[in-house]
Amino acid sequence: MGDSVFNCCYVPPQPPGEEEPHRSRRSEVTMASNSSKRFLIFFDFDETIVDETSDDQVVLAAPGQHLPSWLKDTYQPGRYNEYMQRVLAYLWEQDVTESDLRGVMEKIPATPGMLTLLQFLRVRRAQDFEVVLVSDSNTFFIESWLRHTGVRQVFHRIFSNPATFNRNGQLILRPFHSHDCPRCPVNMCKQAVVRDYVTHRTQERGRPFQRVFYVGDGANDFCPALTLGARDVAFPRKNFPMHRLITETHEATPGVFKAVTVPWTNAEEVAAHLKKLLAE
Repeated sequence: MGDSVFNCCYVPPQPPGEEEPHRSRRSEVTMASNSSKRFLIFFDFDETIVDETSDDQVVLAAPGQHLPSWLKDTYQPGRYNEYMQRVLAYLWEQDVTESDLRGVMEKIPATPGMLTLLQFLRVRRAQDFEVVLVSDSNTFFIESWLRHTGVRQVFHRIFSNPATFNRNGQLILRPFHSHDCPRCPVNMCKQAVVRDYVTHRTQERGRPFQRVFYVGDGANDFCPALTLGARDVAFPRKNFPMHRLITETHEATPGVFKAVTVPWTNAEEVAAHLKKLLAE
């Protein structure tokens, strides 16, 4: 990966996220295959893979499809995860079931061209791509959509806020981790997740990936993209916060943001760029 700043010496613990399956002969073969892949690509979920914000869409399961003002007024900047814990508790109190929540998630549309991009990665992931999802949504929302859409197998790992149902049928949301990054919400710094994962996988593989890609849209996708090197590629959704922050950084402090930047409005543009790189 040459001049990518992911080539660092920090040795992190096993990164958090969706648990790996128990080691077996099949998983050993899979790991050997993963070690030969050339490229690592990270995806955000809300407004990147899906064309809405899943936390906003879950409100459609509430009575009257809206939340009471007293609940909305409890939101504090940077503490959205805590706010969503209260939203999910309210929905449970209103007799919203697991099936209701899953049904809302399954109806969220994909962003334009995204299913074409994911199908391309499904075909090429065996030899070329390791695909990872990093999201400040939660595991239940994400898994519901991916499995319904038939693209779950594209993703090698999923890193998101844990969400599981308790014995009473209430969806319990927890923060992903704690961190000291001033740019990110208190429950997740995607840069920390990306750095630890790349370091861990580089050690496991015995060599770095040739290039790292990041596909996102939001302000919290700018933070991990800052760690990309000059051979890596950031794919910000055009005119969304990530794109605007990259543009502002280039103008204010040239050279700070190192990655090649390829804005997109349709995810087929991302697929086209990846195909071009494969042909090099």
